[in-house]
Amino acid sequence: MKKVFVVLLGVMVFFAVVAGEAKEAAAQKIRIGLVLPSTVDDMAWSQSMVEGLKAVQKKMGEANVEIAISEKLGRAVDAGAATRQYASQGFDIVIAHGSQYQSVLPEIAKDFPKTTFAYGTGFQTAPNIFAYDPQAQDGGYLLGMLAAKMTKSGVIGIVGPVEAGDAVKYNYGVQQGVAKTNPQAKVRTAYTGSFNDIVGAGELAKTHMNAGADILTGSSQQAVGAVRAVAEKPGKYWLSTDLDQSSIGPDAVLASQVYNWEKVVNKIIDLRKKGTLGGQVLVLSFADGTLELKYNNKLASKIPQDVKDAVEKAKKEISSGRLKVELPQKK
Repeated sequence: MKKVFVVLLGVMVFFAVVAGEAKEAAAQKIRIGLVLPSTVDDMAWSQSMVEGLKAVQKKMGEANVEIAISEKLGRAVDAGAATRQYASQGFDIVIAHGSQYQSVLPEIAKDFPKTTFAYGTGFQTAPNIFAYDPQAQDGGYLLGMLAAKMTKSGVIGIVGPVEAGDAVKYNYGVQQGVAKTNPQAKVRTAYTGSFNDIVGAGELAKTHMNAGADILTGSSQQAVGAVRAVAEKPGKYWLSTDLDQSSIGPDAVLASQVYNWEKVVNKIIDLRKKGTLGGQVLVLSFADGTLELKYNNKLASKIPQDVKDAVEKAKKEISSGRLKVELPQKK
């Protein structure tokens, strides 16, 4: 009987330890909710964040990171409802991936003081709200340099969504890069008025090309339409931002500014573990690798080495702070 008791006691202790470890593991698991204005596979703004989160999950392990995603929530009120739902379900971090969500976050964050919220492009924070701010103008400047050196017609076309967020910053950087590199080149900018107007972006790209543009660029999820339009015209090229879009137009996309969201999300997780739930603007830059410049391997040989060298030199100057791409003064 004594031996049986000892065995039973050992079994009980074993299961108690296992249960304790399971409870501890569950407590340490990071739950992240993501609210998107478009689809998870938009080949632009939204997909870039999805890929960043998946990279974090893969590195930390699925047992340690849970991801839930709500997509196609372009309206702030709908996104706000999804954000609130994630917070009420006990998610540790809720990322509202769009500048248009800035208006709905403060009230939600007040109701869930232990939840970390993040959004961007933005700059307004709260004790439990992070804003992230890609320095899109920096990559825009570099791609503007590339456009200025590669154009044969002397006309560069920009297909913009709306005059807000990182779209405007990016466009302004492109304009400066072109003007500094080739003052004779013309930059023509037009906006669809929407982040999601894929058809409209394609039509604007065609209009630009009919007016002589041979290098085009633009941002947001609608850019897919413009890339496809450019890919149909041999000798016309596209420069992308947010994500490497060369898979859409392997013979059209020369280079891309890529947002490395994995590093941003890791920083949010690390800060939260240390007790900082928000209150900071997280800047994406070339200096820390949260911004990257990538050439399309298939077309890289079409870019002269001296052009690549000039762009690389400018990138180093931007990273060191010697070159600052200015933005319009706020009125």
